[in-house]
Amino acid sequence: MKTLFINVKELVQVRDSSVRKISGENMRELPILRNAFLLIENQQIQDFGLMSDLPDLNVDQKIDATGKIILPSWCDSHTHLVFATTREEEFVDRINGLTYEEIASKGGGILNSAKKLQNCSEDELYEAAVLRLKEVIMLGTGAIEIKSGYGLSVNDELKMLRIIKRLKQYFSIPIKATFLGAHAFPKVFKENRQGYIDLIIKKMLPKITEENLADYIDVFCEKGYFTPTETDRILYAGKTHGLLPKVHVNQFNAIGGIAICIKNNALSVDHLEVIGDEDVEFLKDSDTMPVALPSCSFFLGIPYTDGKKIIANGLPLALASDFNPGSSPSGNMNFVVSLACIKMKLTPEEAVNAATINGAYAMGLSDQLGSITKGKLANLIMTKEITSYRFIPYNFGSQCIDKIFVKGQEIFE
Repeated sequence: MKTLFINVKELVQVRDSSVRKISGENMRELPILRNAFLLIENQQIQDFGLMSDLPDLNVDQKIDATGKIILPSWCDSHTHLVFATTREEEFVDRINGLTYEEIASKGGGILNSAKKLQNCSEDELYEAAVLRLKEVIMLGTGAIEIKSGYGLSVNDELKMLRIIKRLKQYFSIPIKATFLGAHAFPKVFKENRQGYIDLIIKKMLPKITEENLADYIDVFCEKGYFTPTETDRILYAGKTHGLLPKVHVNQFNAIGGIAICIKNNALSVDHLEVIGDEDVEFLKDSDTMPVALPSCSFFLGIPYTDGKKIIANGLPLALASDFNPGSSPSGNMNFVVSLACIKMKLTPEEAVNAATINGAYAMGLSDQLGSITKGKLANLIMTKEITSYRFIPYNFGSQCIDKIFVKGQEIFE
């Protein structure tokens, strides 16, 4: 099927196929065609250009995009979308003055989600995840990474990963699965850290490999969770099972985790609310993508990732939602882009680059998504009639999206 969009006010993020990520000062550049056309065929972007150069085409569908913006769908490279129930009781605790660490110490946080998940069936969890995923797709997410990590036992971690595998089969957007058994230490292993790490390495990883359940491996490298030495061992074990690292690091403290991630050739390092000059130097010598999660900072009231520092040092930056029930209960990437501009002081161009092409890189999807490029999947956002792409982060409280396309097909709720 051929679909032709005509009179596109702004066709945003037009790139050559050789561009896999955008770094440093280049992140301030966002290639745009104004008064453009876009041709979709066989689920892919076939052609684009200025309306003045539109060839004579026979198409199955023609869509007039007068006054509207078309850009590639958001690529959300960090979520915990599979979970049992929300944790608004902890939301109230924070309003009443408790910190994230204090809530965790009294049985909240990750262990709270794990307890709730362990009491839910796979089908219950799956149906809830389907609703969440449908919602974020209608908000413009065209590719997503989903982690386990609320199971913290062999059976429940596998249960989570099997749910993600079912989502991959049901939905047509690319979905990446990340094994995060090393999210926290279960209560039963509180005094036996080595025992739980052995369980991850000797029991969980072989079963995950046997069932082909994950693409990546993750560890929460942080004080009170997993040390850099423990992280190193788990990441190495994951790599022997073919799982590339994508790691939680430097959320509350800098404890040497980034160096370990670089040593293990991590695809991305995520959070980075705390980042020092030494961390930046390690990242300069790598192909690892720094990922900021501003809606987590917004919700918890913690510092935002210093994205300007990262970019000023010639590095790339991606943005993701961190959608989870405890610290970022929203998968709305439009709001993430707004927060990046308002709170992190990224330019709209930097934020769009971070949420599209660099987000795709952070999921290993640069060859499929993240830009308007011939041969890439036609996962697209078409806005309502708005003044420019900059209106999206500016008008943070409004729904600017008119239509969503996945593989060239309009998606309806």
